[in-house]
Amino acid sequence: MKLPFALIFFSFSLVLGATDPQDLQVLKDFRECLENPELLKWPSDGNDPCGPPSWPHIFCSGTRVSQIQVHNLGLNGCLPQNFNQLSSLTNIGFQRNNLSGHLPSFSGLSALEYVYLDFNQFDTIPLDFFDGLASLRVVSLDYNPLNKTTGWSLPIALQNSVQLMTLSLIGCNLIGPMPDFLGAMPSLTALKLSYNRLSGEIPSSYGGSELQILWLNNQNGSKLSGPINIIASMSMLRQLWLHGNQFTGTIPVGLAGCISLTDLWLSNNELVGTVPDALVELPLQMLRLDNNKLTGSIPKFEADKFSYSGNSFCQSVPGIPCSSEVTTLLDFLAEVNYPVDLASSWSGNDPCAGWFGISCNNGKVSVINLPNMKLNGTLSSSIGKLDSLVSIILGGNNLFGSIPENLVGLKTLRVLNLSGNELAPPVPNFGSSVRVYINGNPLLEAHLPMRTPRGNSPPPWNTIHPPPVNSLEPDLSTLNKSSEKKVFKRSKVILIAVLPVAFSVSLVLLMVFICAKKGVSFQALSLFDVRHNDQLNPEDTVKISIGNDTNLNSSKLVASSSQSSSLDKRQIMDFGNRIISVHVLRKLTHNFSSENEIGRGGFGTVYKGIFDDGTVVAIKRMEASVINNQALNEFQAEIEVLSKVRHRHLVSLLAYFIEGSERLLVYEYLPQGALSRHLFQWKSQELEPLSWMQRLNIALDVARGLEYLHGFAHQSFIHRDLKSSNILLCNDYRAKISDFGLVKNALDGKTSIAATRLAGTFGYLAPEYAVTGKVTTKADVFSFGVVLMELITGLRAIDDSRPEESRYLAEWFWRIRLNEDKLKAAVDSTLYVMEETYNSILIVAELAVQCTMRDPNQRPDMGHVVNVLVPLVEKWKPTFDDQNEYSSIDYRQSLLQMVYGWQTVNGTSDADASNGSIPTRPMGFAESFTSACAR
Repeated sequence: MKLPFALIFFSFSLVLGATDPQDLQVLKDFRECLENPELLKWPSDGNDPCGPPSWPHIFCSGTRVSQIQVHNLGLNGCLPQNFNQLSSLTNIGFQRNNLSGHLPSFSGLSALEYVYLDFNQFDTIPLDFFDGLASLRVVSLDYNPLNKTTGWSLPIALQNSVQLMTLSLIGCNLIGPMPDFLGAMPSLTALKLSYNRLSGEIPSSYGGSELQILWLNNQNGSKLSGPINIIASMSMLRQLWLHGNQFTGTIPVGLAGCISLTDLWLSNNELVGTVPDALVELPLQMLRLDNNKLTGSIPKFEADKFSYSGNSFCQSVPGIPCSSEVTTLLDFLAEVNYPVDLASSWSGNDPCAGWFGISCNNGKVSVINLPNMKLNGTLSSSIGKLDSLVSIILGGNNLFGSIPENLVGLKTLRVLNLSGNELAPPVPNFGSSVRVYINGNPLLEAHLPMRTPRGNSPPPWNTIHPPPVNSLEPDLSTLNKSSEKKVFKRSKVILIAVLPVAFSVSLVLLMVFICAKKGVSFQALSLFDVRHNDQLNPEDTVKISIGNDTNLNSSKLVASSSQSSSLDKRQIMDFGNRIISVHVLRKLTHNFSSENEIGRGGFGTVYKGIFDDGTVVAIKRMEASVINNQALNEFQAEIEVLSKVRHRHLVSLLAYFIEGSERLLVYEYLPQGALSRHLFQWKSQELEPLSWMQRLNIALDVARGLEYLHGFAHQSFIHRDLKSSNILLCNDYRAKISDFGLVKNALDGKTSIAATRLAGTFGYLAPEYAVTGKVTTKADVFSFGVVLMELITGLRAIDDSRPEESRYLAEWFWRIRLNEDKLKAAVDSTLYVMEETYNSILIVAELAVQCTMRDPNQRPDMGHVVNVLVPLVEKWKPTFDDQNEYSSIDYRQSLLQMVYGWQTVNGTSDADASNGSIPTRPMGFAESFTSACAR
């Protein structure tokens, strides 16, 4: 009887071995590559993996190996480089072992469908790994340190694996942008690329894809960024994990069309805007929105796990709507695409509680002040609902479209500054009571017969308080007689106001001329500034600065008027020898005795000097041992800066003296000394601790002083050394900023200047200044934030005696700020904290945090700081008319009287004639100093 051919072949295979010899060799090489091959339990003398009996973990199809399943065995070792000779492989499971070294190429494994290599230690992947994998359905390489140093990118050859359904490459050092071709792969439903180094935006090719699972969370390095609008078109999504990146823009409303979405993780991004109410209808089981810049109200979701902390929501409880004013302002914000700075600042349900660029009157929004904020969008008609608006200042932005017609209905509106935008006609017909600024809008200028009144230039785009010039000048011929009468009356008022100023200027020049004739010289700085508000405009004053030392630009008495129309505005007048000698100052200070010492610094020592009538001045003397270029530069800087700026909250320099090696500066005296002694030394110096209201007043005074330095002086200055020991107090605890030796001028409007050396005090230094040496006005804002923290806690900026975790005040304050119990415990124990006081402290604490943001661009300017602090401070009413506030403090007259009273007599000064005794000065000098500190 003849045997069937199949039976004969089977019998022959049993004799010669059933497994393909090439496959057998690969398996043997694999075993040799392992450090612990015994875990496989393969027979040491076996030559037939396909059996029978087959080797453990090996599955065959005929004589060819089709599967290797060795997952979770604890194998140590590598894969052989000839692994792709197993050409009939369909499924490999090597996951959760300790395999390492180079991954072999899988090129040519055309039957391979499932690849599980995750949770191993493979450190290199070849470029041709994915070539020819036509049948691929699942790939998992998660948590392998592939190309750890250089990273790697998915090769475009993978796009030929058209049956690929799941691609999981979590934590395996993928770099660069997301591959475009993945979005077009027809079968791909699960894409997991978390914990890599991907960057850039989600490509548009992903729109309309069949993806059900998309994990892109927690990228390292520059992270994924840009808007996430594209995800709204992925209607099949069930899980969307985008957290831990830098995605911007809004949550797309179209996401509500993803009706199968159960997991949505968007936390720890830069998302802005409101949360779409339509998302409530989704079957969400997990929703994470924490730590973005989301605004508006919180929708009431039914998700089992819903978190939303760390945003700028108007309410703290889901389902409660915002106030009408907040809703209106957020509508305005939406039309300009939610700029990040505003989105993070406009939090809470009260725009009058410190919203950046918003000012209020009687609890209603009265000013929108957002010039040069790079607002990009249209001007929302919603602001027409703010019926208490007085000023809208939006110059220097990128606004386009037309001006809303309903703004005409704002009865309280007086200023509308839209200059320097891209607005288009038509312009609504505003009444004569509204000053409209629209210069710098090309489309409007092309269609309107714009005229600028003679003698006036268009207002600057970044102005905070625009000049009273209407770019839409009315035709004067249409004015009626009553208008003419008003103009005449206004002219009379202006004439009455100008005459005393003109007379005073003439008086000063006359005094200078008399002094010049008599050969009198003095080194004093004129403080002649007649203004009735905080800022003194140098453009309106005659400036007199004096010096005769070559170190001070070879200056003699220099008088200049910025109002002069001549080509040379500076005139040099030699006044001969100075009349007030250092010998006189020695008498004032009892020869600079230690009992008259009131402070020390890097520059030198500060002494109290007392005149015969009891008037006190502060005299800063440069120590001979520290006279070097740096000290001389600081000496000159104080003179140059304080000769240019005048403000009630900046300490006034009265005179400076140079004689041989002596360098002296004479200031007004502030009797309560530095803020630091009242915060940190009040016990040892037997002082009363400062109340919270006193601290608020001090904070506001300092903020106003910095605001003037940064923006309202004729030049922009950066203090660079603001700290509590450089804040001095009057008897009424009003504050003034002192020590201007490190001041830098922010030249030509530059955002930063390169400092020649790092200057300032550690603990108050802004991080970007400490690292790069480049300083902006935001460095002062950081220092001010630290001072606010000192006012709240009564703790020094740096104190080595404190525990390590609280040694650096700013760092510690940031850590505790969100913990209400810890923040309460951090408040200075000397403060009597009632509920109202604590609410005020919370606002100041939040302001301190904003001022000390690591990114200087996220810190507010000092104008915003002032707006936050003003409502917290009880209105302070001076005892005299504000209109005459500065004219009643006439330093100019006092100093001129001082000089005139000490003028030379036959070539000999009163000081010399009296053998060095302190001369008697005219009356009124002491009164002027008293007024200066009381103002």
